Amino acid sequence: MTPREIQKILNRLYPHPEIPLHHTSPYTLLIAVLLSAQCTDERVNKVTPALFARASTPEEMVELTPDEIQALIRTCGLSRTKSRAIWKLSKQLIEKHKGKVPASFAALEALPGVGHKTASVVMIQAFGRSAFPVDTHIHRCAKRWGLSNGKSVEQTEKDLKKLFPKKNWKKLHLQIIYFARNYCTARGHHIDECPICRPRD
Repeated sequence: MTPREIQKILNRLYPHPEIPLHHTSPYTLLIAVLLSAQCTDERVNKVTPALFARASTPEEMVELTPDEIQALIRTCGLSRTKSRAIWKLSKQLIEKHKGKVPASFAALEALPGVGHKTASVVMIQAFGRSAFPVDTHIHRCAKRWGLSNGKSVEQTEKDLKKLFPKKNWKKLHLQIIYFARNYCTARGHHIDECPICRPRD
């Protein structure tokens, strides 16, 4: 199946995909994406209301201790590591960026706990900058669909950027995530029921 055919199916199934992580600002989006590492979006959305009620800005976050942050995010997994990263990146935002989330890959990736995927999500969703965030769902589907060799997330990102128009990246990365969860799951994947993977005559 060609990239254009795949895009057509995704547009039909998910014409207006919304980012699944609840947030109200670039900062709360950054924190939510950081928390989503090795954790479901559903779980993150259950945790963040209490966290953001206490601290929805870097200034408010550093008023908490890492242990207080950890208590609020404990059910997300890796809570000790994440709580310290959240506190440290919040302090760094205040000291180096006047409390604002920077709209730069280099500056974002220099923050504690922020990798390329997290930076990509913030860049494209918060600032509308060109990026193609690749998570495990997208990595898996790209390999299954023959769009990438699947050897690394970095290679998958490069391959997808070459195959799809830049103007579609923001919508497409969300569409693939939703499709992967609903049709192209890691386990229990039924090829005959998958609109993209099923055999064609």
